[in-house]
Formats: sequence, C-alpha cells, structure tokens
Amino acid sequence: MNRLLLAVAVTGAVVAGPSSAQTPVIDAARQAGQVGERFDGYMGMVAAATPNVRSQVNTINIRRRALYSRLGVSRGVAPYEVGITAGCQLLARVQVGQAYMLADGRWRVRTSGQP
Repeated sequence: MNRLLLAVAVTGAVVAGPSSAQTPVIDAARQAGQVGERFDGYMGMVAAATPNVRSQVNTINIRRRALYSRLGVSRGVAPYEVGITAGCQLLARVQVGQAYMLADGRWRVRTSGQP
C-alpha cells in the first residue's frame, strides 16, 4: 500500500512531463484515431500511421520510460507502478472521439457522457 501511495504522490510530475511532449503531428494523429493513450502510461499506435508519427510516438514513450524510471528510483517504487499511475491520469484526459486502451488490450474511443 505504501508503494502505491508513493506512486500516486508522483503522478502530478509524471502527467505534467509526458503530456507536455505533444506536437502538432501527434495532436493530428490523436484526432485522426491513429494514436492513443494506454493504461500503462505509454502512447500506442491504434492504426497505421506515417513513419514520422511512429517516430514521434517512440520518442514520447522513451521520454516517459526515462521519467518513470527516475521517479520510481527516487520514490522507491517500480517504474511500472509509476507508469500505471500516470496512465490513470492520462486516460482521464482523453477527449471525446480519441482512442484509449485499458488493461484488457482493446482500443476504445471515448464517447460523450463517459466519465
């Protein structure tokens, strides 16, 4: 339980970091349904995309992985736990019409009225 509380305590820093790494290319790909947020705190490919989009998704995920690792070490929790905690916060920011993935591995599209 303490580990989970520590992971939750770092969520603010985690969400500020990864979400600020967006670019116009990623924003357009998100709106087109090509990329989306995953439950584990990483961005994923929903559909075929250009090499530029794939490259930018990879760059974002590398930065997120490094951040989760640093925060995990500094807080004494596993990077995976930090990623899951960040994923919860990032999923809460998914807008209507955008894709997201839960732990079952299925992509969904947020509809109006969903919490």
